[in-house]
Amino acid sequence: MSSYREKIMSAPPLSAARTAGNLVFTSGQLARGTDGAIIPGGIEAQAERVLANLVRVLADEGCTPRDVVKVTAWLTDAAFGPAFNAAYRRIFDAPYPARSTVVSALLAPDALIEVEAVAQRP
Repeated sequence: MSSYREKIMSAPPLSAARTAGNLVFTSGQLARGTDGAIIPGGIEAQAERVLANLVRVLADEGCTPRDVVKVTAWLTDAAFGPAFNAAYRRIFDAPYPARSTVVSALLAPDALIEVEAVAQRP
C-alpha cells in the first residue's frame, strides 16, 4: 500500500477545471470510480463513467452539458466509436458541441477513453 505522500507525489500536476473569463476548460476525465481506479466493464461502462465524471466537474463550475461548446475525446480503439457515440447522445443534446475524436494510447493503464470539454458559463 502506498503512503499518502507517495500518492500525492505520483498524482499528475493538474486541476480538474480552470476558467478564463466565462469559459471553463476541463482536464481530461477518465473512467475512475470513487476509489480512483479505472472501472472494469469495457468501453460501454467506461464511456458512461467518463461522461458522468465530466458532468460532475462541469457542475462544480456552475455548468451543465448544455453549456459545453467543444469536446475532445481520445479512444484507444476506433471500434469504440459507436459505444462512445451512444453514451454521448445520452448526455448531450442537439445542437451538439463541436467535437474532435482521436485514436491514441492513454497514459492510465486499463483506460479505454478520456474526454475533456470547454464550456461557456451561463
